[in-house]
Amino acid sequence: MNPNDTTSPTLGRRTVLRLLGGAAVSATALGGAADAARAQSGTDLDSWFAQTSNYDGVVDETGSSTVTVTVGAQANGGAFGFGPAALRVDPGTTVVWEWSGKGGSHNVAAEDGSFESDLVGDSGHTFEHTFDAAGVYKYVCTPHETIGMKGAIVVGDAGGATATEAADSTGEGESEAATDSAGEGDADLDAWFENTTNFDGVEAQTGLQRVTVDVGAQANGGAFGFGPAAIRVSKGTTVAWTWTGEGGSHNVVAEDGSFESELVGDSGHAFEHTFEEAGTYTYACTPHKTLGMKGAVVVTDDEGGSNAQVAEPFGDSGTERLGGIALAGTFGAMLASPALFGAFMWLKGEGGESAGETYPKGKSE
Repeated sequence: MNPNDTTSPTLGRRTVLRLLGGAAVSATALGGAADAARAQSGTDLDSWFAQTSNYDGVVDETGSSTVTVTVGAQANGGAFGFGPAALRVDPGTTVVWEWSGKGGSHNVAAEDGSFESDLVGDSGHTFEHTFDAAGVYKYVCTPHETIGMKGAIVVGDAGGATATEAADSTGEGESEAATDSAGEGDADLDAWFENTTNFDGVEAQTGLQRVTVDVGAQANGGAFGFGPAAIRVSKGTTVAWTWTGEGGSHNVVAEDGSFESELVGDSGHAFEHTFEEAGTYTYACTPHKTLGMKGAVVVTDDEGGSNAQVAEPFGDSGTERLGGIALAGTFGAMLASPALFGAFMWLKGEGGESAGETYPKGKSE
Protein backbone atom coordinates (compact mmCIF):
# COMPACT_ATOMS: atom_id res chain seq x y z
CA MET A 1 0.00 0.00 0.00
CA ASN A 2 1.26 3.46 -0.87
CA PRO A 3 1.87 5.24 2.47
CA ASN A 4 0.51 8.46 1.05
CA ASP A 5 -2.81 6.86 0.10
CA THR A 6 -5.83 7.96 2.06
CA THR A 7 -9.19 6.34 2.65
CA SER A 8 -12.61 7.34 1.45
CA PRO A 9 -14.95 7.21 4.46
CA THR A 10 -17.97 4.93 4.30
CA LEU A 11 -21.05 4.78 6.50
CA GLY A 12 -20.21 3.23 9.87
CA ARG A 13 -16.56 2.68 8.99
CA ARG A 14 -15.14 3.82 12.33
CA THR A 15 -17.76 1.90 14.27
CA VAL A 16 -16.79 -1.27 12.42
CA LEU A 17 -13.11 -0.56 13.01
CA ARG A 18 -13.63 -0.20 16.76
CA LEU A 19 -15.54 -3.48 16.89
CA LEU A 20 -12.93 -5.34 14.89
CA GLY A 21 -9.99 -3.84 16.79
CA GLY A 22 -8.70 -1.85 13.84
CA ALA A 23 -8.74 -4.02 10.69
CA ALA A 24 -6.82 -2.43 7.83
CA VAL A 25 -8.96 -0.82 5.16
CA SER A 26 -8.00 -0.53 1.47
CA ALA A 27 -7.18 2.99 0.36
CA THR A 28 -7.82 5.27 -2.60
CA ALA A 29 -5.86 8.36 -3.48
CA LEU A 30 -7.22 11.74 -2.44
CA GLY A 31 -5.92 15.12 -3.55
CA GLY A 32 -5.17 18.26 -1.59
CA ALA A 33 -8.66 19.62 -2.31
CA ALA A 34 -10.20 16.67 -0.50
CA ASP A 35 -7.84 17.28 2.43
CA ALA A 36 -9.06 20.84 2.67
CA ALA A 37 -12.69 19.73 2.70
CA ARG A 38 -12.04 17.17 5.39
CA ALA A 39 -9.79 19.30 7.62
CA GLN A 40 -11.53 19.49 10.97
CA SER A 41 -12.66 22.92 11.99
CA GLY A 42 -12.75 22.23 15.74
CA THR A 43 -9.71 23.51 17.60
CA ASP A 44 -10.60 22.59 21.17
CA LEU A 45 -7.58 20.37 21.67
CA ASP A 46 -7.77 20.48 25.48
CA SER A 47 -11.07 18.65 25.24
CA TRP A 48 -9.77 16.24 22.59
CA PHE A 49 -6.76 15.36 24.77
CA ALA A 50 -8.67 15.30 28.08
CA GLN A 51 -7.44 11.78 28.91
CA THR A 52 -4.10 11.86 27.04
CA SER A 53 -1.32 11.95 29.62
CA ASN A 54 1.51 13.19 27.38
CA TYR A 55 -0.34 16.15 25.86
CA ASP A 56 1.31 19.41 26.96
CA GLY A 57 0.24 21.85 24.29
CA VAL A 58 1.09 22.00 20.59
CA VAL A 59 4.77 21.57 19.70
CA ASP A 60 5.82 24.14 17.09
CA GLU A 61 7.46 22.44 14.09
CA THR A 62 6.78 25.18 11.55
CA GLY A 63 9.63 25.72 9.12
CA SER A 64 10.34 21.99 8.79
CA SER A 65 9.54 20.16 5.57
CA THR A 66 9.39 16.77 7.30
CA VAL A 67 8.46 16.01 10.91
CA THR A 68 8.60 12.63 12.69
CA VAL A 69 6.09 11.38 15.27
CA THR A 70 6.76 8.28 17.38
CA VAL A 71 3.99 5.66 17.43
CA GLY A 72 4.07 3.76 20.73
CA ALA A 73 5.63 6.48 22.86
CA GLN A 74 5.41 6.16 26.64
CA ALA A 75 2.06 7.61 27.71
CA ASN A 76 -1.33 6.63 29.11
CA GLY A 77 -0.02 3.87 31.35
CA GLY A 78 2.35 2.22 28.85
CA ALA A 79 3.60 2.55 25.28
CA PHE A 80 0.23 3.97 24.23
CA GLY A 81 1.03 7.45 22.98
CA PHE A 82 2.02 9.48 19.95
CA GLY A 83 5.14 11.54 20.58
CA PRO A 84 4.63 14.43 20.43
CA ALA A 85 0.87 14.23 20.84
CA ALA A 86 0.21 17.50 18.98
CA LEU A 87 2.31 19.58 16.66
CA ARG A 88 1.96 22.60 14.38
CA VAL A 89 3.36 22.49 10.83
CA ASP A 90 3.25 24.58 7.68
CA PRO A 91 1.04 23.64 4.72
CA GLY A 92 2.95 21.22 2.51
CA THR A 93 4.76 19.54 5.44
CA THR A 94 5.08 15.75 5.42
CA VAL A 95 4.53 14.03 8.77
CA VAL A 96 6.22 10.66 9.17
CA TRP A 97 4.91 8.34 11.89
CA GLU A 98 7.52 5.82 13.02
CA TRP A 99 6.66 2.76 15.15
CA SER A 100 8.68 2.14 18.32
CA GLY A 101 7.74 -1.53 18.37
CA LYS A 102 6.28 -1.19 21.88
CA GLY A 103 2.74 -1.43 23.19
CA GLY A 104 1.51 -4.02 20.69
CA SER A 105 -0.07 -3.20 17.35
CA HIS A 106 -0.98 0.41 16.58
CA ASN A 107 -2.35 2.37 13.66
CA VAL A 108 -2.74 6.01 12.69
CA ALA A 109 -6.34 6.81 11.73
CA ALA A 110 -7.66 10.30 11.06
CA GLU A 111 -11.01 11.11 12.66
CA ASP A 112 -12.17 12.67 9.38
CA GLY A 113 -11.01 9.69 7.29
CA SER A 114 -8.42 11.67 5.35
CA PHE A 115 -5.56 9.26 6.14
CA GLU A 116 -5.12 5.85 7.73
CA SER A 117 -2.23 3.43 8.15
CA ASP A 118 -2.14 -0.34 8.55
CA LEU A 119 -2.45 -1.85 12.03
CA VAL A 120 1.09 -3.10 12.78
CA GLY A 121 3.50 -3.53 15.69
CA ASP A 122 6.90 -3.78 13.95
CA SER A 123 9.67 -1.49 15.17
CA GLY A 124 10.78 0.92 12.46
CA HIS A 125 7.59 0.68 10.42
CA THR A 126 6.65 4.07 8.96
CA PHE A 127 3.63 5.79 7.51
CA GLU A 128 3.53 9.30 6.12
CA HIS A 129 1.06 11.89 4.97
CA THR A 130 1.56 15.34 3.44
CA PHE A 131 -0.72 18.09 4.77
CA ASP A 132 -1.39 20.53 1.96
CA ALA A 133 -4.35 22.42 3.42
CA ALA A 134 -4.61 24.46 6.61
CA GLY A 135 -6.75 22.90 9.32
CA VAL A 136 -6.76 20.82 12.49
CA TYR A 137 -6.41 17.10 11.83
CA LYS A 138 -7.17 14.83 14.77
CA TYR A 139 -6.22 11.17 14.71
CA VAL A 140 -6.07 8.11 16.95
CA CYS A 141 -4.75 4.61 17.34
CA THR A 142 -8.03 2.73 16.91
CA PRO A 143 -7.39 -0.12 19.40
CA HIS A 144 -6.09 2.25 22.09
CA GLU A 145 -8.21 5.36 21.53
CA THR A 146 -10.22 4.81 24.72
CA ILE A 147 -7.12 4.93 26.92
CA GLY A 148 -5.94 8.21 25.41
CA MET A 149 -3.77 7.33 22.41
CA LYS A 150 -4.66 10.38 20.35
CA GLY A 151 -2.83 12.92 18.24
CA ALA A 152 -3.37 16.15 16.35
CA ILE A 153 -1.67 18.01 13.52
CA VAL A 154 -2.37 21.75 13.37
CA VAL A 155 -1.59 23.00 9.87
CA GLY A 156 -0.95 26.71 9.41
CA ASP A 157 -2.82 29.20 11.60
CA ALA A 158 -5.86 27.00 12.16
CA GLY A 159 -5.72 27.29 15.96
CA GLY A 160 -4.55 25.34 18.99
CA ALA A 161 -2.29 26.69 21.72
CA THR A 162 1.43 25.98 21.74
CA ALA A 163 2.95 24.18 24.71
CA THR A 164 4.06 27.48 26.27
CA GLU A 165 0.69 29.12 25.72
CA ALA A 166 -1.13 26.12 27.20
CA ALA A 167 0.98 26.26 30.38
CA ASP A 168 0.47 30.02 30.75
CA SER A 169 -3.30 29.77 30.33
CA THR A 170 -3.66 27.37 33.29
CA GLY A 171 -1.25 29.06 35.69
CA GLU A 172 1.84 26.80 35.86
CA GLY A 173 -0.02 23.82 34.47
CA GLU A 174 -2.76 23.62 37.11
CA SER A 175 -6.17 22.75 35.69
CA GLU A 176 -8.82 25.38 36.34
CA ALA A 177 -11.47 22.71 36.02
CA ALA A 178 -9.76 20.68 38.75
CA THR A 179 -9.69 23.67 41.09
CA ASP A 180 -13.43 24.20 40.69
CA SER A 181 -14.51 20.56 40.85
CA ALA A 182 -15.03 20.38 44.63
CA GLY A 183 -17.18 22.46 46.89
CA GLU A 184 -19.80 23.26 44.29
CA GLY A 185 -22.57 21.34 46.03
CA ASP A 186 -24.52 18.86 43.97
CA ALA A 187 -22.96 19.33 40.53
CA ASP A 188 -24.28 18.19 37.18
CA LEU A 189 -23.51 14.53 37.77
CA ASP A 190 -25.62 13.39 34.82
CA ALA A 191 -23.04 14.99 32.51
CA TRP A 192 -20.10 13.54 34.45
CA PHE A 193 -21.59 10.04 34.32
CA GLU A 194 -22.78 10.30 30.72
CA ASN A 195 -20.94 7.10 29.69
CA THR A 196 -21.03 5.29 33.06
CA THR A 197 -23.40 2.33 32.85
CA ASN A 198 -23.84 1.71 36.61
CA PHE A 199 -24.74 5.28 37.58
CA ASP A 200 -28.33 5.34 38.77
CA GLY A 201 -28.44 8.45 40.92
CA VAL A 202 -26.65 9.29 44.17
CA GLU A 203 -26.89 6.60 46.84
CA ALA A 204 -27.59 8.06 50.31
CA GLN A 205 -24.92 7.12 52.87
CA THR A 206 -25.23 10.14 55.17
CA GLY A 207 -24.89 9.86 58.94
CA LEU A 208 -22.11 7.26 58.72
CA GLN A 209 -18.53 7.41 59.86
CA ARG A 210 -17.21 5.03 57.22
CA VAL A 211 -18.48 3.99 53.78
CA THR A 212 -17.07 1.35 51.41
CA VAL A 213 -16.86 1.59 47.61
CA ASP A 214 -15.79 -1.34 45.41
CA VAL A 215 -13.05 -0.73 42.83
CA GLY A 216 -13.49 -3.04 39.85
CA ALA A 217 -17.24 -3.50 40.12
CA GLN A 218 -19.09 -4.90 37.12
CA ALA A 219 -19.91 -1.97 34.82
CA ASN A 220 -18.98 -0.42 31.47
CA GLY A 221 -18.45 -3.72 29.67
CA GLY A 222 -16.45 -5.52 32.38
CA ALA A 223 -15.02 -4.97 35.86
CA PHE A 224 -14.58 -1.27 35.08
CA GLY A 225 -16.80 0.44 37.63
CA PHE A 226 -16.91 1.91 41.10
CA GLY A 227 -19.71 0.43 43.18
CA PRO A 228 -21.73 2.42 43.93
CA ALA A 229 -20.77 5.02 41.36
CA ALA A 230 -22.03 8.00 43.35
CA ILE A 231 -22.64 8.37 47.09
CA ARG A 232 -23.83 11.11 49.38
CA VAL A 233 -22.04 11.24 52.74
CA SER A 234 -21.78 13.52 55.75
CA LYS A 235 -18.86 15.82 56.45
CA GLY A 236 -16.14 13.90 58.29
CA THR A 237 -16.99 10.56 56.68
CA THR A 238 -14.14 8.28 55.60
CA VAL A 239 -14.64 6.60 52.24
CA ALA A 240 -12.73 3.33 51.88
CA TRP A 241 -12.19 2.05 48.34
CA THR A 242 -11.59 -1.72 48.21
CA TRP A 243 -10.24 -3.50 45.12
CA THR A 244 -12.11 -6.56 43.83
CA GLY A 245 -9.06 -7.85 41.97
CA GLU A 246 -10.95 -7.85 38.67
CA GLY A 247 -10.56 -5.73 35.53
CA GLY A 248 -6.78 -5.30 35.75
CA SER A 249 -5.07 -2.43 37.51
CA HIS A 250 -7.17 0.49 38.74
CA ASN A 251 -6.63 3.67 40.69
CA VAL A 252 -8.76 6.31 42.38
CA VAL A 253 -7.86 9.83 41.26
CA ALA A 254 -9.79 12.98 42.23
CA GLU A 255 -10.40 15.43 39.42
CA ASP A 256 -9.37 18.29 41.73
CA GLY A 257 -6.19 16.51 42.88
CA SER A 258 -7.31 16.25 46.51
CA PHE A 259 -6.70 12.50 46.68
CA GLU A 260 -5.04 9.81 44.58
CA SER A 261 -4.34 6.13 45.11
CA GLU A 262 -1.73 3.85 43.59
CA LEU A 263 -2.44 2.00 40.35
CA VAL A 264 -2.85 -1.60 41.53
CA GLY A 265 -4.87 -4.71 40.74
CA ASP A 266 -4.57 -6.78 43.92
CA SER A 267 -7.79 -8.08 45.44
CA GLY A 268 -8.38 -6.61 48.88
CA HIS A 269 -6.13 -3.59 48.37
CA ALA A 270 -7.64 -0.57 50.10
CA PHE A 271 -7.34 3.18 49.90
CA GLU A 272 -9.24 5.69 51.99
CA HIS A 273 -9.85 9.40 52.26
CA THR A 274 -11.74 11.44 54.85
CA PHE A 275 -13.92 14.23 53.47
CA GLU A 276 -13.74 17.19 55.83
CA GLU A 277 -15.37 19.80 53.60
CA ALA A 278 -18.82 19.86 52.00
CA GLY A 279 -18.88 19.74 48.21
CA THR A 280 -19.03 17.45 45.18
CA TYR A 281 -15.86 15.47 44.50
CA THR A 282 -15.61 13.67 41.17
CA TYR A 283 -12.96 11.03 40.57
CA ALA A 284 -11.98 8.37 38.04
CA CYS A 285 -9.78 5.38 37.32
CA THR A 286 -7.18 6.93 35.03
CA PRO A 287 -6.64 3.95 32.66
CA HIS A 288 -10.38 3.28 32.31
CA LYS A 289 -11.86 6.77 32.56
CA THR A 290 -12.85 6.85 28.90
CA LEU A 291 -14.69 3.55 29.36
CA GLY A 292 -16.85 5.22 32.01
CA MET A 293 -15.05 4.17 35.22
CA LYS A 294 -15.97 7.29 37.16
CA GLY A 295 -17.24 8.06 40.62
CA ALA A 296 -18.48 10.90 42.78
CA VAL A 297 -18.74 11.68 46.48
CA VAL A 298 -21.28 14.36 47.44
CA VAL A 299 -20.47 15.65 50.93
CA THR A 300 -23.17 17.35 53.01
CA ASP A 301 -22.69 19.75 55.93
CA ASP A 302 -24.04 17.44 58.64
CA GLU A 303 -21.55 15.45 60.70
CA GLY A 304 -20.96 11.73 60.11
CA GLY A 305 -22.04 8.98 62.52
CA SER A 306 -20.24 6.01 64.05
CA ASN A 307 -21.42 2.94 62.14
CA ALA A 308 -17.91 1.51 61.86
CA GLN A 309 -17.74 0.60 65.55
CA VAL A 310 -21.05 -1.27 65.31
CA ALA A 311 -20.38 -3.18 62.11
CA GLU A 312 -16.67 -3.92 62.40
CA PRO A 313 -16.82 -6.85 64.91
CA PHE A 314 -19.02 -8.80 62.52
CA GLY A 315 -16.60 -8.40 59.63
CA ASP A 316 -19.44 -7.56 57.24
CA SER A 317 -18.52 -4.69 54.97
CA GLY A 318 -22.03 -4.67 53.54
CA THR A 319 -23.49 -4.12 57.01
CA GLU A 320 -20.89 -1.44 57.64
CA ARG A 321 -21.78 0.36 54.43
CA LEU A 322 -25.45 0.34 55.42
CA GLY A 323 -24.59 1.94 58.73
CA GLY A 324 -25.70 -1.01 60.81
CA ILE A 325 -29.25 -1.01 59.44
CA ALA A 326 -29.26 -4.78 58.98
CA LEU A 327 -27.56 -5.17 62.35
CA ALA A 328 -30.11 -3.00 64.11
CA GLY A 329 -32.93 -4.99 62.55
CA THR A 330 -31.39 -8.24 63.81
CA PHE A 331 -31.03 -6.96 67.37
CA GLY A 332 -34.54 -5.58 67.26
CA ALA A 333 -35.91 -8.99 66.33
CA MET A 334 -33.91 -10.66 69.10
CA LEU A 335 -35.06 -8.23 71.76
CA ALA A 336 -38.66 -8.77 70.66
CA SER A 337 -38.25 -12.56 70.91
CA PRO A 338 -36.72 -14.04 74.10
CA ALA A 339 -36.23 -17.34 72.27
CA LEU A 340 -34.13 -15.72 69.54
CA PHE A 341 -32.14 -13.75 72.07
CA GLY A 342 -31.41 -16.90 74.08
CA ALA A 343 -30.31 -18.72 70.94
CA PHE A 344 -28.01 -15.84 70.02
CA MET A 345 -26.36 -15.88 73.46
CA TRP A 346 -25.91 -19.66 73.28
CA LEU A 347 -24.26 -19.37 69.86
CA LYS A 348 -21.85 -16.76 71.17
CA GLY A 349 -20.95 -19.22 73.93
CA GLU A 350 -20.30 -21.92 71.31
CA GLY A 351 -18.01 -19.54 69.45
CA GLY A 352 -15.85 -18.82 72.52
CA GLU A 353 -14.90 -15.23 73.29
CA SER A 354 -16.66 -12.13 72.03
CA ALA A 355 -15.81 -8.57 73.01
CA GLY A 356 -13.66 -9.79 75.90
CA GLU A 357 -16.32 -12.03 77.54
CA THR A 358 -16.84 -15.81 77.50
CA TYR A 359 -20.25 -17.43 77.35
CA PRO A 360 -19.95 -21.12 78.31
CA LYS A 361 -22.39 -23.76 77.26
CA GLY A 362 -25.42 -23.99 79.52
CA LYS A 363 -26.30 -21.24 81.95
CA SER A 364 -24.07 -18.23 82.32
CA GLU A 365 -22.31 -17.47 85.62
